[in-house]
Amino acid sequence: MNRPSILVTSAALALSTLVPVTVAAPAAAAPLTGATSGPAHPGRLADSPGVEPEGGHRHPRVLSVRGAGAYRIGASLAALTAAGRIDWVAPGCAGVVHAGATGSWAGVILLAFRDGRLVEVGTATAPPRSPAGATVGMSFAELEEIYGRRGSLIRTDAGDAEAYLVRVGSRVELFTGHPIRPGVGYFQVGPADFVERNFRQGTSC
Repeated sequence: MNRPSILVTSAALALSTLVPVTVAAPAAAAPLTGATSGPAHPGRLADSPGVEPEGGHRHPRVLSVRGAGAYRIGASLAALTAAGRIDWVAPGCAGVVHAGATGSWAGVILLAFRDGRLVEVGTATAPPRSPAGATVGMSFAELEEIYGRRGSLIRTDAGDAEAYLVRVGSRVELFTGHPIRPGVGYFQVGPADFVERNFRQGTSC
């Protein structure tokens, strides 16, 4: 699957050091003029999973098929931008736009929007973890122990890459391999017709 080079680079760094890494914007990304480092409504910071009720920051912990914090699958790029939650954007193929988060999720997750709606949230760091406790850095065998019959190993249509897939309704958790060593290098969530299909078929650019 041909991902933006930032995804492979981030995955390699995360697994080689076994500590969280900062996900930087790709070279072609455009910073948003007037974007803030956090939500536009600071009085609502306590509603974010990355912030303690008293206002103290903590590292984000959970990434599920619903998304992460304010970055909910289906959310509008325009609305997130207006709220100060988008740091940079980089146009992709076929109406897809890649973007970076702000606040406590900055450098932790990467976002993909299709036709202006959030369809993928991914990470090359640990934490965050899945609701079941799976993270980047685990082996596929460890994922099988966690998920049992809920998950399965899948391969690309070309047969040149393997990943671990967990279905949750029409959405999926997908754990793709590290480019150098066995195990998980990238963990992403979103609708199956975007996340799973892109892995199986690849993208056109």
